[in-house]
Amino acid sequence: MTKKNLQSTIYNLKSTGFTLVELMIVVAILGILAAVVIPEFSGHIQKAKEAAAKDNLRILRQAIERYAAQYGVPPGYPDNDPSKTPSAIPLITQIFSAGDGLSDVPQNPFNGLQGISVVPSFFTVTESMVASTSAGWIYQPSTKTVKLNYSGTDSEGNSYFEY
Repeated sequence: MTKKNLQSTIYNLKSTGFTLVELMIVVAILGILAAVVIPEFSGHIQKAKEAAAKDNLRILRQAIERYAAQYGVPPGYPDNDPSKTPSAIPLITQIFSAGDGLSDVPQNPFNGLQGISVVPSFFTVTESMVASTSAGWIYQPSTKTVKLNYSGTDSEGNSYFEY
């Protein structure tokens, strides 16, 4: 290879790369696209969690209604005796071992917890209970009330506790 051919080859190799300006333009375009797309995806993630929470509440409420219709008393009372103090152990045994398709407590999609905090009938189930429990759900057998254990509002401005 001659010196002239070698110089020509080196020049061609140098001219095939991207300039700094071209790279900066590409990075700027990618940044703009990311700024548009990321908020759109985060909104979908939030709506998916909201839909999962509503569906899990529906599943829990249906299981409680089926049990109450079958046994004449809401689940959660030891030995199905409403004069006894309700707790989570009888509740889980009653509705998740009844063979109606539920095998475990659904997970709260917002706080990632599965447990159910059972509230006795002499308490009023309020949103102030949300921070005081480390469970995914709040349940009161006397009223068959199941609430999402999470505070705040959804993408439409509705309280999670009121689902």
